[in-house]
Amino acid sequence: MQFSIILLHLAGAVMLLLWAVRMVRTGVERACGPALRDALRQARGARIRSAGVGTVLAVLLQSSTAVAILAAGFAASGMVSVSAGLAILLGADLGSALVVQVLSFDLSWLVPALILVGGAMALKSEARGIKQGGRILMGVAFVLLSLHMIGEATAPMRQSTLLPLVISYLRADYFTAFAAAALFTWLIHSSVAAILLFVTLAAQGVLPVEVGLFFILGANCGGALIAVWLTRGDAVEARRVPLGNLIFRGTTALAALFALQAVTFPAHLFGATEGRQLVNLHLAFNMVLVICCLPFTGTMEKLATLLIPDRPTAKAGEAGDLMSRRTSALDRTVMRTPGLALASATRELLRVGEVVEVMLRPVMDFFDAGTADQIRQAQKLDEEVNRAHTEIKLYIAEVNRGSMSAAEAQRGIELTDFAINLERAGDIVAKNLLVLTQELRDKNLRFSRDGWSELAGLHNRVMANMQLALNVLVSSDLESARQLVVEKERMRRLERMSHDRHLKRLQSGMPQSIDTSDIHLEAVRALKEINSLMASVAYPLLTQNGDLLESRLAKGAGAAEAMAPALA
Repeated sequence: MQFSIILLHLAGAVMLLLWAVRMVRTGVERACGPALRDALRQARGARIRSAGVGTVLAVLLQSSTAVAILAAGFAASGMVSVSAGLAILLGADLGSALVVQVLSFDLSWLVPALILVGGAMALKSEARGIKQGGRILMGVAFVLLSLHMIGEATAPMRQSTLLPLVISYLRADYFTAFAAAALFTWLIHSSVAAILLFVTLAAQGVLPVEVGLFFILGANCGGALIAVWLTRGDAVEARRVPLGNLIFRGTTALAALFALQAVTFPAHLFGATEGRQLVNLHLAFNMVLVICCLPFTGTMEKLATLLIPDRPTAKAGEAGDLMSRRTSALDRTVMRTPGLALASATRELLRVGEVVEVMLRPVMDFFDAGTADQIRQAQKLDEEVNRAHTEIKLYIAEVNRGSMSAAEAQRGIELTDFAINLERAGDIVAKNLLVLTQELRDKNLRFSRDGWSELAGLHNRVMANMQLALNVLVSSDLESARQLVVEKERMRRLERMSHDRHLKRLQSGMPQSIDTSDIHLEAVRALKEINSLMASVAYPLLTQNGDLLESRLAKGAGAAEAMAPALA
């Protein structure tokens, strides 16, 4: 019974650690998403600069895996080469080790202050940046709190009679210890959380340093495996980056593992305590990895290309047709049951929204380095949106011919209206935004730094609001609907601000702004219109609740109430 309680407390503490690390990462992504992507976009020059960018991003995101996914996506779009992506990942792994260094210190005295300040920022402010800043502070506080809980939960293990037997076995079977740590790290999808757990166990005297060394090396290998797993269905260029990183890290970790069997590890040189020794070993391993592997990223790119060769070129009419081959969610067998039929139409609308999202997501990448073929393939998806839009309208019209309640008939009208708006959004992406990306490419133009930053910020906000709109479509969540209307007004203000700033750049005679003026202004207008079309899904719900009067939030449903819960 005692052992079961210890495991329960330990499992709860580990879960809090995982959630807190994710909380910090998502807070940084939401607050600084465009800036992070812009920094990564520019990391395509020297290997050292690419590694430095990866280090900084991993420190901010507290996750080398998040950086790996971003780098893989940029490699797939052609914005960075595979070798540059590998350099970014090597730096990201070092940044992740630096995060572990900081969090391994006893900072428990900071927890109350971080929760107080972070909670106040998240709950009291309406500004997205401040709210996400509060989320980040609270996430760091919860990381520190979870480490304290892990220490308390594992303290009784030192008196366990079973633990010495397990440790003795792992000390003798180093490869099992290595593999178990790698598997555990992959399962929890966080190398930072895994290594912090091992370090805390060592600091409590539960994990001897000689076994902890095997665990640290295994965690480094398992951490590289996470990105390989998450990108397994992506484009070949995207898969090559994490695969090359896994080969680098796995080979080095195994070499270090076998070296530890041949020589006695001078643990005393890495710190006074066992926990500090493991932390410093983790940092030293990643520093050595950067120094030794960075010069060979080009060679690793060639090896990764051999292991993951290019796919055969698709025949005309076949490439980019994945979405159109997906089975429609419209179920004609339930058309005499309006409730089920409308649910079927809702699922199909969600699928169409996802297609529009797939079209819109790479627009900024295409502005930067899109190829004509990539742009054409994205435009082809509009055919699927148009086809599905027609099918949904006809399907709902046929359902309406049957016996329906007033509420069901109203829901059918709402779904039809949103289908029309999704079709319009798809047209804007295909016939406006993607045409603009092609024009920028054909004329060999570049946005100014400020112009790019404004467009990237607007694009990032529209993508977030599109997700929110699709959630409202499915869940009919009132708070999310209110937030959508607030975001529509904010988008209008941001569009106006971007317009004014652009005119000021024109007045200053900035050449890049002059050359790209029409493209910039049209792209901003298109993003604003798409955002408005997405926000329309909230109107029926707010009208029914009495929160929307003449296209405005009713008095009492102010912006502060419209915001989603701080930790949503």
